[in-house]
Amino acid sequence: MLELINNFLSGKVLIVLIVGLGGYFTIRSRFVQLRHFLHMFAVFKSSLASSAGQLSSFQALMLSLAGRVGAGNIAGVGVAISLGGPGAVFWMWVAAFIGMASSFFECTLAQLYKRCDSEGMYRGGPSYYIQYGLGKRWVGVIMAILILFTFSFAFNAVQSHAVTHSLNNAFGWDVHYTGVVLAVFLGAVFVGGIKRIAKVADLLVPVKTLAYFAITLYVIAVQFDHVPQMLLTIVKSAFGLDQTLAGMVGAAIVMGVKRGVFANEAGLGSAPNVAAVAEVKHPVAQGVIQAFSVFLDTFVICTCTALLILLSGIYAPGYEGDGLILAQNSLAAVVGEWGRVFISVALALFVFTAILYNYYLGENSIRFIVGENKRVILVFRGFVLALIVWGGVENLSAVFAFADITMTLAAFVNLTAMVLLFKVCLRLLRDYDMQRAAGVDTPVFDSRKFADLNLDQKAWPAHTIKAAARGFEGSVQADAISTTAVDK
Repeated sequence: MLELINNFLSGKVLIVLIVGLGGYFTIRSRFVQLRHFLHMFAVFKSSLASSAGQLSSFQALMLSLAGRVGAGNIAGVGVAISLGGPGAVFWMWVAAFIGMASSFFECTLAQLYKRCDSEGMYRGGPSYYIQYGLGKRWVGVIMAILILFTFSFAFNAVQSHAVTHSLNNAFGWDVHYTGVVLAVFLGAVFVGGIKRIAKVADLLVPVKTLAYFAITLYVIAVQFDHVPQMLLTIVKSAFGLDQTLAGMVGAAIVMGVKRGVFANEAGLGSAPNVAAVAEVKHPVAQGVIQAFSVFLDTFVICTCTALLILLSGIYAPGYEGDGLILAQNSLAAVVGEWGRVFISVALALFVFTAILYNYYLGENSIRFIVGENKRVILVFRGFVLALIVWGGVENLSAVFAFADITMTLAAFVNLTAMVLLFKVCLRLLRDYDMQRAAGVDTPVFDSRKFADLNLDQKAWPAHTIKAAARGFEGSVQADAISTTAVDK
């Protein structure tokens, strides 16, 4: 029964919602992910700076990548190709392109409605913009509960299961011991709160991403003669033009879009929780950074896995087997047996940072529901660690199916809120574009222009705006530019 419900909700309803609304956001924003694509790199370069005690936009990016780049980028891509063929990769790219717009807007909203807590740190996410943007705290509480159960409890247990069994397959390590060791290391990070989680993500995310990218470049270099044909096969099979894969078009679309959505998490309501913690000059700047995060996750990391598999010669139409094993065997076929070990180690790093991300989503939800209650947070941490140990040895197919259902419900709530607040998003984007059109390199958010919104003056103080605005000539002209002129 769970499987039937899950296949309908996450396999059909969720995909239609994500793709349909993502397409709507893309068109209404005049393809913001294309218009600001080169600008993403400029924002990324300036994302390292932050004031004392606050997290930078770069750290928030590393946190979001810690969650986006997880087991799904290896095992999930393997499943998509095995069930949908090479064409699934193309539709994964399509889902990511649309998802960049969804992630842009949900993370911009999270920045706009973020709150400053008792420790001076920023917190935000779907629950916050539902409460302060729509005035519906009870809906925000439901959203927080769905995020808490889905990511911190269920998905963390499933991630633990993936890494313990992968290490068992590669090294023969007992899953009971690896689960306990994993929990110990994670517990040491949890106690440091969001600042320690951010520091670990700063270290591990670039390392795991660059290492995975480097091994892919090596495989491409070794198999370079096959690359043009492989890319042609991806495109042809996506539209049924390859005779050997003509019967897999439907599966390619479904699997490619589904795995793409689950890998980059755009629109699901998870990424805004970490996007809100950054200190930025304008909410849209963090939206741009998070759109870049989706690009890195799918167009870079997921594509790396696809190339490793398709260039190895291991995959053949009709392949049936575990997605992770397919990735391991594919790399081993090109570089030797150490490739199997590399995939296991890469997965361990991917899962470790993903669990940190999932834990923070839960802690943020707990704080939204009960406030700064340290006892509740300590109990929550202990429960999460117990689930990680338990998940390392148990078969969690039923838990995973139930979590997919709750994730779909969370996505539905989040997407509904995004639609209701979309005009606010467009106001923010228009303000940002107006300043850039006036020659302002780093647009600054002036909360006085948005006095009708329920914003936290500690998060967006007027005195900071005046200080930041000092020094560039375009600020006065930016206020004078009409919306009509900008649209023209």
